[in-house]
Amino acid sequence: MPTSEGALRIAVYAFDGVTMFHLSVPQLVFDEVARQGLGNWETTLFSDRAGSIRTAEGHTLGEVRGPAAAEEADVVVVPSWFEDGRAAGPALRRVLTRAHSRGATVAGLCLGAFAVADAGLLSRRAAVTHWQAVDMLAARHPDVDMDASVLYIDHGDVLTSAGTASAIDACLHLVRSRLGAAAANRVARSLVVAPHREGGQAQYIERPLPPHSSDDPITGVLEWALRHLAEPLTVERLAGVAHMSRRTFIRAFQASTGVTPAVWVKRQRLDEARRLLESTELSIDQVAAACGFGSSVTLRQSFAAAFDTSPSEYRRRFDTRLGPTAGRGAASSGSRHVRPGGRTPEEGLSPVRATRKCPPHGDDCGGGNP
Repeated sequence: MPTSEGALRIAVYAFDGVTMFHLSVPQLVFDEVARQGLGNWETTLFSDRAGSIRTAEGHTLGEVRGPAAAEEADVVVVPSWFEDGRAAGPALRRVLTRAHSRGATVAGLCLGAFAVADAGLLSRRAAVTHWQAVDMLAARHPDVDMDASVLYIDHGDVLTSAGTASAIDACLHLVRSRLGAAAANRVARSLVVAPHREGGQAQYIERPLPPHSSDDPITGVLEWALRHLAEPLTVERLAGVAHMSRRTFIRAFQASTGVTPAVWVKRQRLDEARRLLESTELSIDQVAAACGFGSSVTLRQSFAAAFDTSPSEYRRRFDTRLGPTAGRGAASSGSRHVRPGGRTPEEGLSPVRATRKCPPHGDDCGGGNP
């Protein structure tokens, strides 16, 4: 449990042979929370024993703490793992199971999912790891439902992410789930994180766009659509903006963004709804209209399906107008255990997958206006 409101202690597992990049990602993202004045978040490196570790690049890191450091943590992160996928040792397995049993969140980033699975925390649950290691992990733990198509999967109490840079997405997701979208936006902007990941979920920044390309008509469509979220955005209308046929547009859109127009538009509308709920006094009806959902009923249904909470409850938790302690209820909650595919008792969070699929259709892409 955090020692004070807004405080969060993160313990990151360091081991001989870990790459500096994997080890630095959670420290970079979570420490930025403190640097931006968003919360008293502290990260600590720990290993099987106190002392030093040697990275894959040949650098020695000293003053790494022992396993006891994880006993004080609210989040325990295994940032990577050995490329040969060797079994996690008993010391680390004990750390992870004890942390989980007392309500800490356990995260296995990239190959770190191996250690989390070895600790028994992914049994009968969905998980993701680096695509090159999916078959290896599935063979060792056939009771784990491996999904190589997503960037990360969050069960509330246990989180896994795909390879390498997907750890950034997962860590930003943890920031958002505890401090709200505005805080994650600020961290992402400060870190100059790529605003859009092809084939995955848009980063939590205010206006997610792919890098501008003068010869890519889809970029212009995305910019235009973000300025017209309140209006009906059918595939046909978007295709018209791109001066393409419907079929050609859908194919080009998916090649550029990795998702269908319907998925992309709904995500932008939901992200805009979160921003408005956090930062304005607009009513739910006004938020629904501004984001193109057509009615508050449609907004509530879409919001609940995406985040397993209502717009009103989300506003209560993350309203940035309430002062510096707003949005920190999640960080101070207790155990976050969930059933596979279920929700957390405290927050109602379902497992979050970075890629959601829905069929393209001719109606409004966000499902809002008729």
